Amino acid sequence: MKTSDDAILGGRLKLLQPKEGHRAGHDAILLAAAAPKANMALDLGAGVGTAGLALLARKAASIVTLVEIDPALSELSSQNAIRNGFGNAARILRGDITEDLPLQMDAYDLVIMNPPFNDAEMLQPSPDASRAKAHVADPTTAERWILRASRHLKAGGCLTIIHRPEATLPILKSMDGRFGAIEMLPVFPEPDSAAIRMIVRAIKGRKTPTQMLPGIILNDSNGRPSAVAEKILRDGASIFGD
Repeated sequence: MKTSDDAILGGRLKLLQPKEGHRAGHDAILLAAAAPKANMALDLGAGVGTAGLALLARKAASIVTLVEIDPALSELSSQNAIRNGFGNAARILRGDITEDLPLQMDAYDLVIMNPPFNDAEMLQPSPDASRAKAHVADPTTAERWILRASRHLKAGGCLTIIHRPEATLPILKSMDGRFGAIEMLPVFPEPDSAAIRMIVRAIKGRKTPTQMLPGIILNDSNGRPSAVAEKILRDGASIFGD
């Protein structure tokens, strides 16, 4: 696999990642910026480690476990943790989150996830089974990932998700009875445009009602990054201020 060496988060994080295929983007940084501070965090579907390592770079977590099914990406996440000085704070686990994993139950303060987006019916999946699982979603994907998060979060722990807006209803249905205090925040590419992402935060075991919060606009009407986006994507600011 050919890799590139890229600096993100204003140079705070240096990542080896594949030159082709799935690469680190705004989603992972937005995901990390949306998460509250935590001691023990779990990153499900970690890829090369972008979101989980961004938590460490922003000092928003003390220990992060990175779970990834793709062996090549999992190896890169291990290398990235070491080269960024997080070898003692990042734990790397190659595994399928839909199967039993050697992780503590009811133990984590925070779970972050960026589940597969691609519709299996609309996309020709990779012939490699692990890569196909990593990138292709089916109607049960959101529920299975949220169930996994619920098992490993402690009571009062926070689940933070970034996904496409059309996945919001399946996400909310999957959280019913497990999570409350749900906060939804849309992400818009520019003013007066439809949302391209939805960030959802929820607390395990809470009953507090759901809130829809003001969204984030990534670019101004001239296509330049907005001041808010710059603070989040380059300066490491928190979206929710916690």
